[in-house]
Amino acid sequence: MSYVPSELKFTHTHEWLRDEGDGIYTVGISDHAQALLGDMVFIDLPDSGVAIDGGEECAIIESVKAASDIYAPCTGTIITINEDLDAAPELVNNDPYGDGWLFQIRIDTEADVDELLDAEDYLATIADDE
Repeated sequence: MSYVPSELKFTHTHEWLRDEGDGIYTVGISDHAQALLGDMVFIDLPDSGVAIDGGEECAIIESVKAASDIYAPCTGTIITINEDLDAAPELVNNDPYGDGWLFQIRIDTEADVDELLDAEDYLATIADDE
């Protein structure tokens, strides 16, 4: 069974958000998603400073099995990306909720976060996959 930290919010497309305060959130993909994709080989992240809409495709993760789109969980502006992933995309596999984070976003409205899944609801959505 996949590990799902209780303090995070999740999307139906397997992205997670961690509140860093002041409207800034760190975004990554869930342990479940990285396990389904397999070993990461390349990650194309958005540029810092780019405004994105919630649900918009903003990054691509390529693994030995497939390429997968990453969607912005909320509307806002990308403020930083995890540059360590350029040289070590496997960080997403090894530590999806830690060193394998993808980018940080300053969201436009907290109401977007309220619409996301909590850990319990996310676990229920992936239960059929496991």
